[in-house]
Amino acid sequence: MHMLIIEDDTALLRILTTILEEEGYQTDQSADGRDGLFMARSESYDLLIVDWMLPGLDGISLIREVRNEGINTPVLILTAKDSTEDKVLGLDAGADDYLVKPFATEEFLARVRSILRRSGKSGLEGKITYGRIVLDTNIKQCFIEKHSLKLTKKEYELLHYLLQNREQILMRDQIYDRIWGIESSAGESVVDVYIHYLRKKLAPYSYGDLIRTIRGVGYMLAEE
Repeated sequence: MHMLIIEDDTALLRILTTILEEEGYQTDQSADGRDGLFMARSESYDLLIVDWMLPGLDGISLIREVRNEGINTPVLILTAKDSTEDKVLGLDAGADDYLVKPFATEEFLARVRSILRRSGKSGLEGKITYGRIVLDTNIKQCFIEKHSLKLTKKEYELLHYLLQNREQILMRDQIYDRIWGIESSAGESVVDVYIHYLRKKLAPYSYGDLIRTIRGVGYMLAEE
C-alpha cells in the first residue's frame, strides 16, 4: 500500500510516517498544499492523508481539486477543527473520513484500515508467529500452544508491536508514542508497568524472559 501524507507539522509528519511504515505501508510526504496536490496528481496512491491547515493550499481546497480532476483516491483529513459544520465541510469536499487532533495512534491506524477496506484495497490481516506464540490479528487474541492468553487492550497492542519488531531494540519513548499516542497524558513509566504485566502473563509458559530490558534504552523481544 502506497500513501501520501500532506502535513506541515514536521514532528507529526515524522511520527505518522514512522507509524505507517512500521505497519508495512510505503509513504511519501509533503509539507505544502500545492506540492502535495502536484504529488497526488503525479502518482497513484492508495490513500491520501491530508491536514486541513496547510501552506500554499489548504487541505479542503486540495481535496476539492483532486475530486474535480476525477482522482478517486481515498482521503483521510486531519484537523483540530471539531465542530459538526467543519466535519460536514470536510466530508462534502470529498474526504472519506475525518480525524480530529489530538488522536490516539490506534484510532488513526483503525481509520486507515477502515478506509482501505471500504475502498477494496485491503483484506484481513493474518497471524504473527514467534516461537510458540501465535498472535491472531483478525480476532485480536494471543495463543501459546493453543492456550489463550488473557490480555487487556493495551497489553495486546504492546505485544503486537513487540512481535512486529521482534529481535529489534525499541526505545521506551518509541513504544510510548506508538501504543499510548502522541498526545497521551500518561508518563513514559507506563511502558515499564505494562512490560511487567506482559512478563507476568508470559511467565507460566516459560516466556517471562522473552522481553529483554536494554538498560538505558528500552526493550527487545527475542528468544535466547
